[in-house]
Formats: sequence, structure tokens, C-alpha cells
Amino acid sequence: MATIINGKELAQKIRNELKTDVENLRNQGIVPKLAVIMVGDDKASEIYVRNKSRACNELGIEFEEFLEDKDITQKELLDLIDELNERKDIHGILLQSPIPEHLNIREAFSRISAKKDVDGFNPINVGKLVIGEDAFVSCTPYGVIKMLEEYNIDIEGKRAVVIGRSNIVGKPVAQCLLNKNATVTICHSKTKHIQEIVKEADIIIAAVGKPKFVTENMVKEGAVVIDVGINRNEEGKLIGDVDFENVETKASYITPVPGGVGPMTVAMLMNNVVKAAKQ
Repeated sequence: MATIINGKELAQKIRNELKTDVENLRNQGIVPKLAVIMVGDDKASEIYVRNKSRACNELGIEFEEFLEDKDITQKELLDLIDELNERKDIHGILLQSPIPEHLNIREAFSRISAKKDVDGFNPINVGKLVIGEDAFVSCTPYGVIKMLEEYNIDIEGKRAVVIGRSNIVGKPVAQCLLNKNATVTICHSKTKHIQEIVKEADIIIAAVGKPKFVTENMVKEGAVVIDVGINRNEEGKLIGDVDFENVETKASYITPVPGGVGPMTVAMLMNNVVKAAKQ
């Protein structure tokens, strides 16, 4: 049976450490502050934003929310970002996705100052990650790597397979693993013989957005399985991209959904805000 990686516990440990950092910064007269821009009224986004504001409160990080109408123009959105870039009291800026389709999210992400880009989506931070320089790494991939490190799971020289190639998780997590000297393969919807490829992996990162996509016959004995997926089944219950019950018997380590990668994402966001304030 696999060791279950407890993301909730680990996230709390990281938050406790950050609390001390925030106190030290406040003693120096620096109050870390996060600004979150939310456009429209996406229900899932509202929950995410609430979780972020709660985490900020717990750590003593100030939080300012900008709730914008779904009809906001691209220029108005960019003007708001420019304004927040200029503000000295704000250390981190986060644009909650998704945003309405008439807006260009890439242009908006590029407009957020690289120094305040705590979500790690500005092309400068993405580029720095690729060439191995210090950067803000997007929070979910960063959380995944942190989990592997905290559980002393060796990455160097291992075969890692990332399922999914999104700009938010798949690509950056593959780059993080590469920076840690893993041999990385990325699989996606066009990959042929995906089962055989995944079966060779020492470390599997499932970020494909398909419930129970990774089945036990795709996992070799003793593999480490990290499930980034968040899906709802017919009963409305949260499930991951991995068939947890059956894969658990073969894996050496596995993350649950919920309680795995999710809490780590928010913890790493807090980490990035504190880092931005220190800089």
C-alpha cells in the first residue's frame, strides 16, 4: 500500500513557517500585501479567491480584492494592472482565471510586473524557469515539487511522466522536474501508446482534467503518483485524474483528492507573496 502524501498537513507546516517570516517583515515595517483581480462571477473562482483571502488573514498578509464587471474592456483591465504595478504597498498581483472570452489573458499576464507576478505567468518568469534562474514559479507546479522534496522522494535521474501540457501545470511542472535532473516525458491528447509510456514512469504527474484517467494497469509497481486533477463525479463528489483506490495498491506514494495538491497551491501562493515582499 502506498504512503499517502498529506498535502493539507504539509501546507499547514509551510504556512506556520511563513507566519514567522511575515512577523519579521512586519517588525521591519513591511506589510506583505496581495491584490487579486477577479472579472465576472465564476462560482469556482469565487471559492478559490475566498480560500486565498482566508490564507492571507491567517498569515497576517493584507489582501485587497478588485471585483470587475464581466463587460470590462481589455484597456480597462490593463489600466488596472498598471495602477497596481505602480502601487508601493502591493507586493503581489494575481489575476484569477478564467476571465471572459473577449479579454486577452496572455496580454494581461504579461502586463503584471515580473516582480509582482506571484502566480508565475508573466513570460519573464516562465523564461527564467526554463533557463534555471530564480523566478516566481506558478503555484501548483511549485507545490508538487515541494511535496516530493518534503517526502524525500528522489527526483534526480528518475523517469517522470507528466500527463497534460497546460501552461498552468503541465509545462511548468515538467520544467521544474527537468531542473531537478529528472528525465521528463510529456503526454497529451495526441500522444500515441500513452499507457506504455506512463507505465515506464518512476514519477507520474496527472494533470489532464479527466476523472480516473490513470488506471492501475498504467502504473508500474512502486511508482510515485501525484494527482493534480480536480473533477466532480455524478454525485458531485471531488475526484482526481487517478483511479485512487486501485492505483494506491501499486504506488509507493500517492496524493489524495481532495487534500493533496490543492492546499499546497494556496500555500505556495502565500510563499510567493512573502518572497515578493522580501525582495
